Amino acid sequence: MLVVKSLHIWMVVSWFAGLFYLPRIFVNLAMVPAESAAEYDRLLLMAGKLFKFMTPLAVLTIVTGLWLWFGYGFSGGWLHAKTTLVAALAGYHLYCGSLLNAFRGRANRKSHVWFRFFNEVPVLVLLAVIFLVVLKPF
Repeated sequence: MLVVKSLHIWMVVSWFAGLFYLPRIFVNLAMVPAESAAEYDRLLLMAGKLFKFMTPLAVLTIVTGLWLWFGYGFSGGWLHAKTTLVAALAGYHLYCGSLLNAFRGRANRKSHVWFRFFNEVPVLVLLAVIFLVVLKPF
């Protein structure tokens, strides 16, 4: 079980690296002037490759988390709260895919300022999850 836990932590860290960086690319995409097609296309390519990389990591994070859940049991309010946050994070991930598609279709309507705030969501979720896992407050 410790091997599964180690792999789970590794996948969580890798997934979060993508969750931290992809919205940052969105900030830059939202700032590209209309006449800079090459810059836009380069950032779009980066975002697409990153999303393709992080999606399997998200799935494997959830799979190993479920494996641990079935191995150790599902008890404690803290674990219910953590699971809720992970589900919300999976929704955030899928929403990032939707935003990426909007950029691909040149249909983004959100400002770079909006994306700067959007970029902070996974930071706050990670902080909450760490406190829940370490402190097990309830």
